[in-house]
Amino acid sequence: MRLTILGCSGSIPGPNTAASGYLLEAEGFRLGLELGNGAFAQLQTVLDPFDLDALVLSHLHSDHCADVNALTVLRRYHPAPPYPARPRRLPLYAPPDAPSRLAHAYAADADERAGVDLSDVYEFHALREERISIGPFEVTAVAVNHPTPAFGLRVSYGGRILAYTGDTGPCAALGELADGVDVLLSEASWTDAADRPGGVHLSGKQAGELAKDAGVGRLLLTHIAPWTDRRAVLAEASAVFPDAEVVAQGSVYDL
Repeated sequence: MRLTILGCSGSIPGPNTAASGYLLEAEGFRLGLELGNGAFAQLQTVLDPFDLDALVLSHLHSDHCADVNALTVLRRYHPAPPYPARPRRLPLYAPPDAPSRLAHAYAADADERAGVDLSDVYEFHALREERISIGPFEVTAVAVNHPTPAFGLRVSYGGRILAYTGDTGPCAALGELADGVDVLLSEASWTDAADRPGGVHLSGKQAGELAKDAGVGRLLLTHIAPWTDRRAVLAEASAVFPDAEVVAQGSVYDL
């Protein structure tokens, strides 16, 4: 499978860098993971958006889903989709309250919120702790430690496994998620410090420790906040797990 980094800035978009957005491809199937602020613009540089086959949102903080609004406008109002055979409704896997949360984010005012419904644009599937098939991918969702319902994702195809932490603080579920995977795509929002709030994010050190303890093949660091020193985060992770790197927007990895 191929992984393309559409956006990797943590919590907010950074200068010329989109918030969370990733694209996985195998057998011609295109699976989006997250669509945060700016990620939709980046998606259009690599793919006609009507060629996206499914979208997964790990949770509903804006830096992971804000650009669903823009995708909604395209799929609802494009006068002549370039591929008429493709349905306008896109399979969207997200926490159970996604249909109402995303509809309210899209609505312009209270009157529109009262009647807005995005079911003409999306085929909603509630993301739960389970294993599901999405195209050629087997996807296992694992609940993780974040202030809002959030999931890490374990994606397998062709004997290769990618684990994506989503946003999370340290928790036992991460060991299950990352156990023996080929590639761990891990958030590392900040450097390690004793006063970091619990149950929110991982540090570079914690991401490195997770990769080491889980026996992963490779560690890719993402979701680093614009105010955080990327080099310091990488140094922390590499001190524990040497095969680590910080991803960059536009990078492509053949897994």
